Amino acid sequence: MTTTWIAAHRTAVISPHESFQLIESRAFADQTVRQSLRLAGGGEALRIGISNRFGKEPLEIGGAHLAGAGIDTPLAFGGAAAVTVPAGEELVSDPVEQRVAAGQVLTVSLYLPGDTGPTTFSAVPHDIGRAAPGNQLTSPDLRDAEELTTGHFGLAADVLAPEGTRIAVAFGDSWIEGAATTPGQDNSFPSQLGRRLTRGWIVNQGISGNRLLTDEIGEHLLARLDHDVLAVPGVSHVLVHIGLNDLGMPGYRAHPEPAEGPTASDLTAGLTALAERLHAAGLSVVAATIGPYRGTVHEGYDTEAGQAVRREVNAWLLGDTHPFDGVVDAAAAVADPARPDRIRAEFDSGDGLHVNDAGAGAIADAVDLKLLDL
Repeated sequence: MTTTWIAAHRTAVISPHESFQLIESRAFADQTVRQSLRLAGGGEALRIGISNRFGKEPLEIGGAHLAGAGIDTPLAFGGAAAVTVPAGEELVSDPVEQRVAAGQVLTVSLYLPGDTGPTTFSAVPHDIGRAAPGNQLTSPDLRDAEELTTGHFGLAADVLAPEGTRIAVAFGDSWIEGAATTPGQDNSFPSQLGRRLTRGWIVNQGISGNRLLTDEIGEHLLARLDHDVLAVPGVSHVLVHIGLNDLGMPGYRAHPEPAEGPTASDLTAGLTALAERLHAAGLSVVAATIGPYRGTVHEGYDTEAGQAVRREVNAWLLGDTHPFDGVVDAAAAVADPARPDRIRAEFDSGDGLHVNDAGAGAIADAVDLKLLDL
């Protein structure tokens, strides 16, 4: 059987040097950082990716260790146990020859001997990580550990899977990333949708606060398309939810002053450009309607102008002139029937902007699996 490397886990990352930050990154020095990742698919072997994409200094790794799923082994990079990842670059480990399966959780430990400076990170980790003093790479339990509320170094995993294995990349904002779903339970909308698939799988490239047209939080969606979608091995389909932050973030950042956001034409033009670039690469693209957020607790986010644009863009997505291969009505899946511009109470995480585990499941259940013919 011929095999090839296919992405089985991805973590989209943001720069610690952005001028606007909802959550700040952090640095490490003479510490062991231990984080988990959950495989969306399996294969005959695997390799681990580490990112210093937005670091301003070289990232010195004094050692790395991989555990879980029957694995307990050091990681090597070009045969070396210690390695330095240059600023702005990423590194992939040597293969670990071990069969792994979908749903298995792996733990990656990195010993960081020097001062890392603010690290390339994700604001919403899939699982809770820990940092502990000194080199504790092989310690079953980290001594004097502190919990990490953020994810670091964009941990990725590829698996050696049968040639022809196809996957989808979930691409977009917090509704993709799974903000407000339970950490460690793998209950984001893409994860719950992935458990419905009979072949292939989904990797998550969502960034909470991300926008279609404007940088921060993270590079805007069109700018990160090459790295976060087109460079992902095995991708054949893309599932997109974006637009909430384009509508709400200007007012949130300017509050209590008013702010001007994008028009419906701005957003539909951006979505059309996104679809055209993905189609040019031979990928199928499924878009989701922009979710409801009326009454959110985040001051300045909910405006009449933004709500009007959301209605207009969603009507376009649900019509017959959009450029996508299919559309998921995510908004309808979680909307309050009596007040469709609001999230239903049982699906609301509590802030009026994000869905909880049940809401993410409702969106996953609303997807016609024929749209994801992997």
